[in-house]
Amino acid sequence: MNVSLDSYYKKREFIFNRVQKSSNVEKGLMVILIACFTGIMAQIVIPIPWSPVPITGQTLAVFTSALILGKRLGSLSQITYIIIGILGIPWFAGASGGLDILLGSKGGYIIGFVFASIFIGYISEKYSKSRKIRGMLPVMLIANYVCIYIPGLIVLAICYYLNTGSFPQTNLLLMMGIIPFIIGDIFKIFAASMICKVFLPK
Repeated sequence: MNVSLDSYYKKREFIFNRVQKSSNVEKGLMVILIACFTGIMAQIVIPIPWSPVPITGQTLAVFTSALILGKRLGSLSQITYIIIGILGIPWFAGASGGLDILLGSKGGYIIGFVFASIFIGYISEKYSKSRKIRGMLPVMLIANYVCIYIPGLIVLAICYYLNTGSFPQTNLLLMMGIIPFIIGDIFKIFAASMICKVFLPK
């Protein structure tokens, strides 16, 4: 058993170092692959009847991008996802694309993906002990509810104002932009923490 675990730890360390030391071409391919993964996860959509923002699987891809690629490449994968989506590739939520999506009610959340990947990647790279589940859970909670939801709610409130002429009350804004997503967020955070535990050296 110890021999098997030692082999697993060595392979995990080797793969992690291999990613870090990959060539520029390999890094570019990984960035594109993670951007594509984000686009695929965006097609997992559960509409919310009272909100213009649906539940999607994107945040799992965002967390994974930061853990696997780190701060710089992880955030670059999300920037790539955004730019290609703006150019018209229909891989935003619900097979949509174009600049109007980024400027609409979902735009703040999409921008928040970049902030979240930078934050998670920075902590994961700088503090190896954070890669344990109990260390990564609070990191991802902060990334999710600060880095993604703050810009998400701000843009959602602005779009509501532009459509109605008044800003939404706090309870309405929370019902549209955060409360329906809590259970799914917790599931995705635990899933990403398990990915961190299994694939990243401590």
